[in-house]
Amino acid sequence: MRPQERLAVIQRCVVREMARLGQVFRPDGEVVRGPGTTAVAVREHPGDDGTGHVDLGFVLQLGRADAPVVWDCAAGLGKTEEEKLANAVKMWATTTASVLVELAEGYGLRADRPDVPELPGWHAVQGPAAVFGFGNEHLAGWLAENRVLPALAPALRSELTGPGPVGVKLFLGGKAGDDVAEVRVGGEVSEAASAALRALDWPRGERLCWARLFVLLTTERTAPEQAAPAGGVAPAPMRAQAAPAAVRPRGLFARWREARRAGR
Repeated sequence: MRPQERLAVIQRCVVREMARLGQVFRPDGEVVRGPGTTAVAVREHPGDDGTGHVDLGFVLQLGRADAPVVWDCAAGLGKTEEEKLANAVKMWATTTASVLVELAEGYGLRADRPDVPELPGWHAVQGPAAVFGFGNEHLAGWLAENRVLPALAPALRSELTGPGPVGVKLFLGGKAGDDVAEVRVGGEVSEAASAALRALDWPRGERLCWARLFVLLTTERTAPEQAAPAGGVAPAPMRAQAAPAAVRPRGLFARWREARRAGR
């Protein structure tokens, strides 16, 4: 697939996934414009060879030279390159875009805002975890009952500089004897935080299972009226194969489980 074809596919997928989050986005040249001053930028993933990687940057104030851009990369599986790209964008929307929508709206529908006193001066917005693979309910349950971010705080403190926002992405999973734990801070791998994540007692089963989650850290708690307007009516929470998990027991994952038991 040629670069312009890839860009068109990715942009269409961004429009579709943001609509599921109640946001109206439209392609506009090299970016996908959203409500107010928000936009999503796309850049070529280094060394991409059709494996379904996407690099997406959520622009908070389009038009400002110093506007913060929250970059994140995601990968998707599928039989065709278009299917891989679509699943990669869906993964990004589930874990990362939901955080940016919550930052703008502040309704608590898409992500949680846990208190993290272990990171003084910083405020967190944590999105749902995408958990996939065999026996994923065990890992999803562990993520719902354990506060992962505070456990990583000692390793993260030295890497948090500037006013933010700073994106922190966690990827963990695998199986017993063959696990993986990676933490990226602002897009760069943090060896210390990755080691701290690996040291936690999350379940390692006999079959492959992974989880991905995204946290946005800011130095000022953003009120809904201070953020770029997001607009739109929030649709019902997504119940894809990605299982939402939050750091608080009564957070998003608990509400998701209650909805499943009620048959909604």
